[in-house]
Amino acid sequence: MSSDLLNKFSALSIAEPTLTQEQKGLQAQWDSVAKSGNVQGSIDELNLHLRDHSFVLGTAKPSVSDVLLFEHVLPVVKEITHSSKDVKGNYAKYRHVLRWAQYLDSLLQLDDLKLNLDLDLPREVIEKKKKEASGEGAAAPAGDKKDKKEKKEKKDKGGDSKQPRGKPDEETLKKLREEAKAKKAAKKAANAQQEQAKAQEQAKISAGVIDFRVGFIQKAIKHPDADSLYVSTIDVGDEEGPRTVCSGLVKYFPLEAMQERYVVVVCNLKPVNMRGIKSTAMVLCGSDENSVEFVEPPAGSKAGDKVFFEGFGDEEPLKQLNPKKKIWEQLQPHFTTNEQLEVIFKDDEDKDHPVRKLTNKNGDVFKVASISNACVR
Repeated sequence: MSSDLLNKFSALSIAEPTLTQEQKGLQAQWDSVAKSGNVQGSIDELNLHLRDHSFVLGTAKPSVSDVLLFEHVLPVVKEITHSSKDVKGNYAKYRHVLRWAQYLDSLLQLDDLKLNLDLDLPREVIEKKKKEASGEGAAAPAGDKKDKKEKKEKKDKGGDSKQPRGKPDEETLKKLREEAKAKKAAKKAANAQQEQAKAQEQAKISAGVIDFRVGFIQKAIKHPDADSLYVSTIDVGDEEGPRTVCSGLVKYFPLEAMQERYVVVVCNLKPVNMRGIKSTAMVLCGSDENSVEFVEPPAGSKAGDKVFFEGFGDEEPLKQLNPKKKIWEQLQPHFTTNEQLEVIFKDDEDKDHPVRKLTNKNGDVFKVASISNACVR
């Protein structure tokens, strides 16, 4: 049956959660109970544990450990709910196990657990330790009994008169230190896992996520409120029509050079307002300390043609780059030009493909006019 339940659970596509050190300890504990098959002896402990947790590992979603334990708990739960003696009391006593088992029964589509949800259960009372009465003659007889018992146990341990008041004994101190050490280690492990996950996510970023396209500048004018900016109307093949693009190129190109020409455009940066005009793309150029040059599309290019670095032609670009993840900032420093003036993606860490050329579906290359080792952006 375990195999069947695990197959059902796997088919639900619920990602197995990343566990902290404390949760791994719970996993070992409850998996051991499941393997032993002695769930009956642990049912009270499980019920108490599930009072404060949705699932056995304290995770937000069910895990394999829940499924393994559920297989052995199910017959016990059936016995509890079908008992003819004090049915309401059993429901009230094991309400947390019943809630958990009913959820998994429904999740795994077993329909094997029939609970009477119409029972009017008493409210659960969580007892709190009563404060000891102080002052002469204040304690009730039951209190006296309890006090005498506690004093006797304390005296038997040899810690009644010798232990300074308010200071824990060495055994307690040792336990506290061990707990603090374990919490610190668990926190350190959790931070390491987060850093590893972050590094893995960054490692997955490839140049294929950027939406490069050939664009045709239909018309360009000077920005009415910014002397350094041109405002261009550029066709990039969108069904909804051309885009408005602001470019800080006034210093490098006369207005005539911005008219009716093909360029390469980055189309999935987040739109930004530039002096009151929303710019929805960016013209790709190569530059050095003294000059700026357009990245020139090869002859025969058309507006909307997909442009990509070698090896990423089949990859679908992201609809929009998330500025918070700094994707453009991570990739752009690798864009440059070689001695042949071809635009390339240069990555010394990629041993298999340290250099990839900017190209199109025909295998044509994209160049600048005269700048080698340019900063391309």
